[in-house]
Amino acid sequence: MKAGHGLTVKRMTELARVSRASFYRFGGEAEDGPDPDMDLRDAIQRIALEWPSYGRRRITAALRRSGWTVNPKRVYRLMREDNLLCIRKRKFVVTTNSHHGRKVYPNLAAAMVLTGTDQLWRADITYIRLREEFVFLAVILDAYSRRVIGWALDPRMEDDLTLDALRMALSRRVVEPGLVHHSDRGSQYASGEYTDLLKENGIAISMSRKANPWDNAACESFLKTLQYEEIRRSEYRDLAEAQSAIREFLEKVYNRKRLHSALGYLPPAEFEANLASQQREAAARPLLG
Repeated sequence: MKAGHGLTVKRMTELARVSRASFYRFGGEAEDGPDPDMDLRDAIQRIALEWPSYGRRRITAALRRSGWTVNPKRVYRLMREDNLLCIRKRKFVVTTNSHHGRKVYPNLAAAMVLTGTDQLWRADITYIRLREEFVFLAVILDAYSRRVIGWALDPRMEDDLTLDALRMALSRRVVEPGLVHHSDRGSQYASGEYTDLLKENGIAISMSRKANPWDNAACESFLKTLQYEEIRRSEYRDLAEAQSAIREFLEKVYNRKRLHSALGYLPPAEFEANLASQQREAAARPLLG
């Protein structure tokens, strides 16, 4: 494709250091007319702007949910041309302090095969940088649906931080027989008050093996997503502003909008709603028969 003075569109965009989509959007046209992919490019760019860590598969799934008929190869080509391929995530500060004298529990989660929600909860902690200090976020996820069911934000990484997240999870969910709570070996999760609260609710305690961070990889993956898609894109002035923004992201964005490949490219809340509907239908079948 050429555009004026013998230069190809590709060469012109390289010289101008702009994407092909930007070239067409701001007046550039090839001899044979505008780019037929412009509407699709716009849709892809809107998704990539909202979800910067989405790769071609998630963007393809998001497009299909919006009514587009498109395959991942085409999406990948357009993303590559428009410089929208997701950026590798950076490592972040480790918040685990496993050098303590509190009781450590064996890893029960490793042998579990999940078939539904509230069979395994995963817990972890990350940090958030404010203008003049760090604050800490504790989260609890349902391992089957990936939904955030409990969280707490506090300036200090002490026992109350994880306890508040656990209390939120307990207030929102029904504890099923056999429920397991898994965490790393951090002192907050090994505290007597925390483990006593788990035991009082009939929840079995599981902890990662020593020097084996992969044991809680699913929760750590969520925290990397949180860091990349919300925390590192924001500048919180104080704890109150961080609290409001984190609540918005966890409750309204992550739980209800973000697509998960492991859930068939559904958000956690929608996945749980579909699962509950299937369970109700299955329970009704004997009565109808």
